[in-house]
Formats: sequence, C-alpha cells, structure tokens
Amino acid sequence: MMTQPFTAEDLFLEMKRMSASERIRFFAMLASSAFREDEFTHEQVFGKTYQEPFSAREAAEYLEISMPTLRRYVQSGKLVPRQVIGRNQLFSAQTLRTFKRDYGIRR
Repeated sequence: MMTQPFTAEDLFLEMKRMSASERIRFFAMLASSAFREDEFTHEQVFGKTYQEPFSAREAAEYLEISMPTLRRYVQSGKLVPRQVIGRNQLFSAQTLRTFKRDYGIRR
C-alpha cells in the first residue's frame, strides 16, 4: 500500500485543528529538540545570506530598530550603505554586525 506524502498544507491544517495549548506544547517540543545549543554563530543563523546585502527593511529588522531610526542613522553618517541603487540602500552583513556591536543596539 502506497501512502500519500504529508505536505506543508496538511501540516498547517492539522495545526489549525489543535487547541491553542496543544500548539504551544508542540512548538515548545519542536524548539527544545531543534535548538539545543545556547549560542549560534552568524553563519548558522544566516547561512548563505552571509555575503548578500541586506535591504534597508532587512537591515532595520536585523538591528531591531524602526525604519525611521535606520534612516536617521544613515543621514547622520553613523551607518553607511554598501550600495545605493536609485532610492534603495543595501547594507553589508559585516557593516550591520559592526554597527550593532559598536553602538550596543539592544531591544
């Protein structure tokens, strides 16, 4: 007997049928077995995006700041985009890591 594969859509529908407490329990179990290490390297978290530029929105998300705050940092010269294409600013991962470390940005 051949079984039909379990798709992401099937999983989503199954999750919707669970009670809230059961979903919380499921994700807690998933997190406890998937993320056993306390510290992850930048490479583990970002993988192939390590060398790819971040858009302004992605940079703000990475720095855990708002877009207006990101714009203020750029306007003041504290944060310099790697490349500007039209109105789009791109930031290198290294620049963002250094900025986050040097300015102690925490939320």
